[in-house]
Amino acid sequence: MESVPQFHLLLLLILYLFLFNGGNIQALSSPRAPRNSITAVIVFGDSTVDPGNNNFIPTIFRGNFPPYGQDFVNHAPTGRFSNGRLTTDFIASYIGLKEYVPPYLDPSLSMEELKTGVSFASAGTGFDPITPKITDVIPITKQLEYFREYKNKLQTVLGKKGTEEHINKAIFVLSAGTNDFVVNYFTLPIRQKTYSVSGYQQFILQNITQFIQDLFDEGARRIAFTSLPPMGCLPLVITLFSNNHNAIYGRNCIEYYTSVSKQFNLMLQKELALMQNRLASGGARICLTDAFAALSNMVQGKGRSAFDDVNTGCCGTGYLETSLLCNPHTYVCPDASKFVFWDSIHPTEKTYHNIFKFIRPEIDSLIGD
Repeated sequence: MESVPQFHLLLLLILYLFLFNGGNIQALSSPRAPRNSITAVIVFGDSTVDPGNNNFIPTIFRGNFPPYGQDFVNHAPTGRFSNGRLTTDFIASYIGLKEYVPPYLDPSLSMEELKTGVSFASAGTGFDPITPKITDVIPITKQLEYFREYKNKLQTVLGKKGTEEHINKAIFVLSAGTNDFVVNYFTLPIRQKTYSVSGYQQFILQNITQFIQDLFDEGARRIAFTSLPPMGCLPLVITLFSNNHNAIYGRNCIEYYTSVSKQFNLMLQKELALMQNRLASGGARICLTDAFAALSNMVQGKGRSAFDDVNTGCCGTGYLETSLLCNPHTYVCPDASKFVFWDSIHPTEKTYHNIFKFIRPEIDSLIGD
């Protein structure tokens, strides 16, 4: 008879987990970082880290409608281009600041939300000034202007010296560049008349290093830059650029585009190391988080987190759908956690979580005092 109450307790526990996680028993959880003095998570970049800034600007490139967000809290489509959380949400939760990094342009944000970190990112943007013009989104340079505005808001509460200390102890996450290559250079292609591939890589790299220098001048000291993904493995790239006329059925990564990512990441790693050495005396910690390796491992089925589908998105056919093409009338796979990609470009929440776990050593190196 003693087993009956235990059985009831087990049922109650399962029910609690089910309700607490919005009906998703497979909800992802992360450990907490050791006690640390990090004050905020501050984010710049594109759709990989935009939690909804595009909701507040006149662009059609948004993800604030179903099925986006179907596995987020209350199944809310926040503007994140995924079924749930982003890597930056997992980072903020791990550090112990908040569960989700909000969009800076949300007018309802409290000062407490502002203090613990925001994202200035805008889906569709890039480091090439032409890239954000394609979809009428927020340029990287404008994101930096918003950051200066953000600092002024903090000064009204923390004062100038307090704000400087606050920013010095914040973690900065930068994630952009894919749109510059996939959309701007290869798909349209706008910049091919001006640059060779290697020339364009160098052009983007110069813009990145200038942006990091500008951030350092504004007080950023702990900076994590995300590498380019293996672009040849993105479902959209496979669909558009495969030489195989049966690309829908023989969907393999395209090595050429992945090699462009790999080469650029090596250039970026070298440049960031040079910047680290040059700015170390000023307290800078700059690292490259290897999203390329993390995503490559998942696509190749390495490790314990295997997926059923690695080359199409969960939304629609998974070949071309993103943004407006992934909408309330679009077919959605029964279980997004079995897919690496949510739509034809963006990862699922599970993939973002796996990326977070993969780059956690670099995050730990930044949060240590």
